[in-house]
Amino acid sequence: MQSTKFQRQSSFRRGGVIPTAICLSKATISVGVLSMSVHAAEVGALYQLACLMLGGVLTVLSIRMISVASIETKKWSFEDVCEELFHPVMAIVTGFMNACVCLGSAAGYLIVCGQVFVVVFPTDDATRNLFVVSVGIFVCCPMALARHAAWTPAVTVGFTRHLAAMTVGALILLVIVVAWYMGEHRIDESVTTESFLLGPGEATFVAYMNSINNMIFAYNNQFNVPQLTRELTHEPSRDGMTKVAILSTSVTFLLYALVFLLSVLAFGVAENQKDSLILDLMPVREEIHVRISLMAVMFSVLTCFQLHIYPIQQFLAYLVRKARGCSSDDEKADVVYFGRSLTRWYDIFCALGSVCLVVLIAVVITSLRAMLDFIGAFGAAYISFMVPPMWIIALRRKDEQNFSWFNKEILWSVSFLALGLFLFVFGTYSAILPILGL
Repeated sequence: MQSTKFQRQSSFRRGGVIPTAICLSKATISVGVLSMSVHAAEVGALYQLACLMLGGVLTVLSIRMISVASIETKKWSFEDVCEELFHPVMAIVTGFMNACVCLGSAAGYLIVCGQVFVVVFPTDDATRNLFVVSVGIFVCCPMALARHAAWTPAVTVGFTRHLAAMTVGALILLVIVVAWYMGEHRIDESVTTESFLLGPGEATFVAYMNSINNMIFAYNNQFNVPQLTRELTHEPSRDGMTKVAILSTSVTFLLYALVFLLSVLAFGVAENQKDSLILDLMPVREEIHVRISLMAVMFSVLTCFQLHIYPIQQFLAYLVRKARGCSSDDEKADVVYFGRSLTRWYDIFCALGSVCLVVLIAVVITSLRAMLDFIGAFGAAYISFMVPPMWIIALRRKDEQNFSWFNKEILWSVSFLALGLFLFVFGTYSAILPILGL
């Protein structure tokens, strides 16, 4: 009878492999898809496809490492796992880097909203900034506070599986619009077989490295993996999370590849590409289906906001908890003001402060590409490719009496860490140069 009950459960239930994979895809497929074609137009489709394929494999391995560490330590945040395996200082550093990634991503969402507003309603920078601030106040602040209606991450993330499915559908609509544009205007005159496959031949080392930075950002969803691992039913498992990672990464790869291939053919190579796909569609903004697709993109990125703002709140809550000398289980015994515990009041203030900082970044920085390249190199490379192998090494050193650096798993983790260090150092250097105008 029990097995029959499980068989009849919906495949889209909270904690199932498919909805969890869609939630993970939602955290990935967002603003990265809008700037992918800019890099492909510089370095060529072959290089970009190779980066996407390699990045997909590395992302699956990274997610698997994170799930292993979370399950074995029974900790469900980057800060708590780092404190368990290393030291509170390491937890603070990792939480800060994680928060930087999410701040950049969330600011990218508001930058996209501003670009959509400028395309749909041509206006000046002041009006665009006013719109961005309005979205931050009336949309992002309520979303940041929404988790108080469902305090546990599992409930919050599980609920978003329906919005996540709509998010993916919204971006598929964008793919259809780009395909329509290419059908109406034919392949751009700047595109030849050689320039499409290999690029126009003017790309520098910085351009190739920034393309990798964009790829790292494109797949970066590791900040939600500990919470989603805990949510898996019927219990957290390494194999279950590996299936989630493969499915999520496959969906991400297919959508990203399809978008940048069509975009390069439709809008051309090199300088023919604008800062994002949103601005590329400006010449046909009067078409009703184009406006619908742009509004769908805005909906898509805003629904991703909560998944990125939560790790920031989590990090700030960790800092407050340490400053107060409390543990994560002390809220029930906490002092209550106006019907809420002091812990929750701190969390509310942290959420509102996070949104204010995101809005400020989005107003000051208007280039989506520069934002994503830097965040991909600086924060995402550290979180995705440096922290997970360090966790595995620390776990094995802690649990195995006969620890050996020549063990296959340890050798692989060290190699993974070396790759992450390379991407972090040279990626950050390459991302900073264009920002400084060098």
